[in-house]
Order: sequence, then C-alpha cells, then structure tokens
Amino acid sequence: MVEKRTTPIPVRRALRELGTDVQTWRKLLGLTAAQVADRAGMSRATLHKLESGQGGVSLETALRVFRALGIMDTVVESADPYRSDIGRLRSEEVLPQRVRQSLPKKQSDV
Repeated sequence: MVEKRTTPIPVRRALRELGTDVQTWRKLLGLTAAQVADRAGMSRATLHKLESGQGGVSLETALRVFRALGIMDTVVESADPYRSDIGRLRSEEVLPQRVRQSLPKKQSDV
C-alpha cells in the first residue's frame, strides 16, 4: 500500500505564491479566467485549482497556462542552472552521466 505523503509547508507556500502570481498576470493582461482556460486548453476549474494554489496540477498544465499568459519562456529560463551563480561557477565541470548515492562504508573498511 502506498503511503500518502503530506505536502511540505515550503511547497504549499510556493504553490500559493505561484497561483497568486498567475492570477495577477491574468488580471494585468485583462484576461478572464475563461479566456486563459480556453487558450490553455483546460477547464476553468483546473485554472482555478492552479490560481488558488491547491496543487495536483501537472507541470504540462502549468506550462500551458504560462504560455497562454506569455510568460512560459521566462519561467523555463528561470530554471536554467547556467543562469544561476552556482551554475556559472561550475559550468566548466564535466557533468556525470548519472548521480548515485554513495554507500555507507563498512566498519571493516574504516
């Protein structure tokens, strides 16, 4: 049986903040919820879920809304690691094909 996990408080806070930002963008652009939902190819109820920060909205759905508001490129670029200080500092390093969790050393190895 899969255990249902509660959403961490920082994630809930970010969902609310992002939802408020989406709603503010929509209003600044003079668009109704119905117009944005139609342009994004979803129901008004789904848009309301995103705007109210309820969670459970897929990444694709959020990107469709960002695209309808004309902010998708900005949102996507904000996640680009090479636009951050740490990303630029480490940009010369060769990225590994995969990152694995290191196993704890055995007592006999110490």
